[in-house]
Amino acid sequence: MHPALKPLLENNRRWADKMTAQNPQHFQTLAKQHTPKYLWIGCSDARMPANELVGLAPGEVFVHRNIANLVNSSDMNVLSVIEYAVQVLKVEHIIVNGHYGCGGVNAALSPQPAPDMVEHWIRPIKKYHSRLRPSLEGMSEKEVSDKLCEINVIEQVRNICHIPVVQKAWQEGEILTVHGLIYNIEDGILHDLDISISDNETAEEFVLRKIK
Repeated sequence: MHPALKPLLENNRRWADKMTAQNPQHFQTLAKQHTPKYLWIGCSDARMPANELVGLAPGEVFVHRNIANLVNSSDMNVLSVIEYAVQVLKVEHIIVNGHYGCGGVNAALSPQPAPDMVEHWIRPIKKYHSRLRPSLEGMSEKEVSDKLCEINVIEQVRNICHIPVVQKAWQEGEILTVHGLIYNIEDGILHDLDISISDNETAEEFVLRKIK
């Protein structure tokens, strides 16, 4: 066994024993069902444990994470996750969760290029910043970063509204709402960005709405 793995496996054993002591049927029950109501699309940041942030147990949230919580039309990974969540798991909520101080957003703001693949990945955020640069004038560096973190979440909600599997679900009258949240690592609080899209008509209005 690699020395780096030993403490992790020991922690896992203690956790499993604790969960079993609290509920002897916990893992058997978990193994038999997977019916989450939520799909969580969050940042890969290690400080962003989806289940813990919202106080839900394993199995209650279907999770996808990547750098800066992006939903790109060319990313088969996130598109497959969304398709599976909507068509198979029948989730009722898709949550895009960003966070203030996001490294991906700050890399997009930096004059120094990020590593090659990261630079390519965060290109959409650079475009958001370029488009909205006039409205960000006069803000401090932190204010610009915080604003762009929020805009990035809003844009990913907008992207999800374009995805055919989501539009089809709405057309067929399925219960499905797309939300935008942002997390403040400094105090542990999630904030609702007041974006919840539940049908194609609202989605179309939202997609056409310009961000200021």
